Amino acid sequence: MDIRPSNTPVLEWAGDGLAIGLFEDAVDLTGDLAALDEKFAGVLKELIAEEEFKGKTGSTAVTRVGSGSPVRKLILVGLGKPEALKLDTLRRAAAAVARLAKKQKCKTLGISLPAWNNDPAQTAQAIAEGIQLALYQDNRFKSEPEDKGVQVETVDLLGLGGQEAAITRANQIASGVILARQLVAAPANEVTPITMAETAMAIASEYGLQVEILEQEECEKLGMGAFLGVAKASDLPPKFIHLTYKPEGTPKRKLAIIGKGLTFDSGGLNIKGAGSGIETMKIDMGGGAATLGAAKAIAQLKPDVEVHFISAVTENMISGHAMHPGDILKASNGKTIEVNNTDAEGRLTLADALVFAEKLGVDAIVDLATLTGACVIALGDDIAGLFTPDDALAKELETAAETSGEKIWRMPMEEKYFEGLKSSIADMKNTGPRAGGSITAALFLKQFVKDTAWAHLDIAGTVWADKENGYNGSGATGFGVRTLVNWVLS
Repeated sequence: MDIRPSNTPVLEWAGDGLAIGLFEDAVDLTGDLAALDEKFAGVLKELIAEEEFKGKTGSTAVTRVGSGSPVRKLILVGLGKPEALKLDTLRRAAAAVARLAKKQKCKTLGISLPAWNNDPAQTAQAIAEGIQLALYQDNRFKSEPEDKGVQVETVDLLGLGGQEAAITRANQIASGVILARQLVAAPANEVTPITMAETAMAIASEYGLQVEILEQEECEKLGMGAFLGVAKASDLPPKFIHLTYKPEGTPKRKLAIIGKGLTFDSGGLNIKGAGSGIETMKIDMGGGAATLGAAKAIAQLKPDVEVHFISAVTENMISGHAMHPGDILKASNGKTIEVNNTDAEGRLTLADALVFAEKLGVDAIVDLATLTGACVIALGDDIAGLFTPDDALAKELETAAETSGEKIWRMPMEEKYFEGLKSSIADMKNTGPRAGGSITAALFLKQFVKDTAWAHLDIAGTVWADKENGYNGSGATGFGVRTLVNWVLS
C-alpha cells in the first residue's frame, strides 16, 4: 500500500473512494463541499439526509456515485466536536475510512481531513498510522488466507502535499508496532526465548544496532538469581537481550526501555487453573515485544538519544527443576526474595533487568509489563497503569501517550503498602495481599532501582483486544511502541 501526500484539490481528485471528514452538527455543505455536491448532482446532501449523518466521532456513511463519475464511492466520516479534535481523532477516523474503503472494494482512496493544530506534519503522520494499523492482517498461521478480497493499494492524503517525511516516519513507527503485534500474536511454540533473541539480532543486523545476548552462564556470573529462578523449569534456555542504539554524535540523553519477556507463563507450581486464561499466556511477553518494536522504529528514526532495549526472556514452566513456593532467590543487587507465589514471576525477571539497566548509567528507565490482573480490574482493557515516584518522568510519558493515542493513567505509589511485601526470612516477598495488587507489584520493582528516574507501565489489559477497536483489530495491539517512540523523540 502506497500512502501519498497530495495537493490535489478535493474537487479534482479521481479514484475509487473519496472520504470527507465532517464535524458534529456542522454537516451543512459550504465552499468546496458545496461545489463537490453540485458536481455529483446532490449526492452528498442526499447521503447526509438519508443516513441522518450528524458527524459524531467514528460514524461513517457511504454511497455509490453515478456511472461515469470520476469518483466511484463517496465516504463521510464523523470527527465529533471541533473543539475536541485530537490527533487520535484523525488516526481513528482514518482507520474507519480505510476499513470501509476496503469493504467497498476501493483500490484507490482519497482522504480529506482537517489539519490538527495547524500542523500538517503531525496530521499526515497520524492519518498514515491509522490507515496502516487498521488494515494490517495477520495471516501467518492460516493455510489459506481469508483476506482474498480487493486491497486498498494507494491512499492520497488530500491537502497534505509535501509531507513525505511525516509519512515515512509513520511507516517506520508502524513497522515497529506490527513487529510487536506479530510477536505477541504468535503462539509459544513459535515465539520462544530463542526466537526473541534471534529477532533482536536481526534488528541489530538490519539497522546497525549493537546487540548483546547474555546466556545462562553469563547471567549466573552477574548474580541474576531472580531471573534465573523463574527460568529453571523450562527446557528452553533463558536469553537476556540487550540492544543498544547510539546516535552518531554525542547523545543528548541516555535512556533504557525494559520489557517483560515471558514467552509463556504456566504459573509455575502455583499453576494457573481453569478459567485463568492460561491458553492466552503467549501474550505475557507483550512488554518485551513492545521493547523490540520500539527498537526497530527508533533505529530507523535515528534520534540524537542513546537508547538501551532490555528484556530478560524465559518461560515460566513446571518441572522437577521448578522453583518452589517458599524458595528464597537473591537478585543481582543482593536483595533476597521469598517466593510466595510462582505465578508472580514477571517482577522477578524485571528485578534483575532493572539492576542491569541502572548500571549502564542511563538518565531514565521505563519498564513495561503485562504484570497484574489487578491493574486490569482497576483500569480495564484500554488503559495502562503508570507508576513512578518521578513527576517529571510521569509528565513526559503522559505527553508521549497523549500524542500516540495510547491511554495511560498515573496510579499511586503508596509506600505504606510495601508492608504487605515484608518477609520474616528474606528482604521481601514477591507478592502482597490481594488488595492493591498492582501497587505492591510496582513497589516491589522500585526496590531494584536506586538513584535513576524510573517509571513502570502495567500493560496487562492493553496488549490484546478481543474485538476490533479503532485502529486495532482483534488480537495483539502492539501497545506501548508508539508511546515509547514519542517519549524518546521528545
